[in-house]
Amino acid sequence: MNKTLVASLVATMAVGATAFAANPFVDVPSDSWAYNSVVELANSGIIQGVDGVHFQGERNITRYEAAEIVAKAMAHEDRANAEQRALINRLADEFSDELNNLGVRVSNLEDRVGNVKLTGDARIRYMKQGKALENDKSWQFRGRLRANAKINDRADAVLGMEYNTNFENNTAASSSAASAGKDHFYVDRAYVNYALDNGHKWNVMVGRYDYELGNNMGLLYGNNFDGAQLKFANGKFAVTAGYGKFKEGAEASGPVVANATAAPPVTAKDAKIGLLNGKTAYGELEAFFGGGTVAGSAIGVYYNNINSSVKENNADVWGAYTSLNFAKKFNLNVEAYRINYDKEVGKLLSNADAFSAQLTYGKAKFDTPKSWDLWVNYINVDKYGADNDGTGSWRADVDDTKGWAAGADYTFAKNAQFQVFQTFDSKAKSTHKDRDELTRAQFVFVF
Repeated sequence: MNKTLVASLVATMAVGATAFAANPFVDVPSDSWAYNSVVELANSGIIQGVDGVHFQGERNITRYEAAEIVAKAMAHEDRANAEQRALINRLADEFSDELNNLGVRVSNLEDRVGNVKLTGDARIRYMKQGKALENDKSWQFRGRLRANAKINDRADAVLGMEYNTNFENNTAASSSAASAGKDHFYVDRAYVNYALDNGHKWNVMVGRYDYELGNNMGLLYGNNFDGAQLKFANGKFAVTAGYGKFKEGAEASGPVVANATAAPPVTAKDAKIGLLNGKTAYGELEAFFGGGTVAGSAIGVYYNNINSSVKENNADVWGAYTSLNFAKKFNLNVEAYRINYDKEVGKLLSNADAFSAQLTYGKAKFDTPKSWDLWVNYINVDKYGADNDGTGSWRADVDDTKGWAAGADYTFAKNAQFQVFQTFDSKAKSTHKDRDELTRAQFVFVF
């Protein structure tokens, strides 16, 4: 690595204009293109040269020496503008290992007021499931962008945009995700998180965020949610309470149609749970435990009072989950819940149970090339037990279904992963027509 280049990069981002002292290096001529940068860096204490007298700008330096320069630039980061701070962040990320060895916490940068960090991902997916997903409909693209801002020592804000399309469509983008099967571009995250105490144990979140009912399986629902939430977490247990509205999924259908002239009465065949625009009050209690190979394990219970867009679909949801790490590389994730409908008109909406279990070996990490995992999953969902549209589940057609799936994830380069799975032995529980098996393969890139 060229030391002059590093010095110039850091000079670009590090310090504001100052009155230069005398040139401390005998080998940096006053007519050099890097003269002002080198002198400013030296006067700011970011660089010292080789022996205090010679700069030796053409000498290759080690990553450790470069990390020292970056660490000193980080100390002057409060005098930099937004563009310069972004460059500091990139350099700090590049030399994170060396900085950690120097005792410099890179995360300190993220704690600084006014820091804005852009993150996101891009996904190219192939899915095949009978005639519902074939030809160009099988190919899909999703791109997401997140702006993460530090407002002050207690407040953070996130704004996110998402774009979805499948290769069949060549239409103008829609602002609504409700345009099923068409391109759409919309705000999927817009929230502020505020810590009520200095220890950041009590937090309030308001806006549009991602809410999972249960342990991140997304079986009932796992998508965009508009609401407000209060959470206490101390590393050993967590208590969460909130209220809001579901923003994805299908409109609820039930035994009664509000305007009979607009649509025929809904039959038992058509009736299903629909969460779009439904409101819910929810609460969750979680405990985190374990040491050694069991570290990071958790158990939890949750409750949701759902007020659907069709009143006959109002329901209480009671659920529980556990995530158990064991034998160094294994994880067992089990979740079960029951939906108790408030009213069973004509027995169209019976109470429904749902169960899922997944065993995973290994862990594919985006920041660790060649990391991988293998998993097998089983689900058993009663009729009216899941909203198939707009959930965060990795699988479609989960309502009234039992069956298996197996998959693998592999990080083939830093921030790039290949994921694949196949369902098998998928059965419809209350009808005679079994589910079409689902094949999915996708490339996911994060930044």
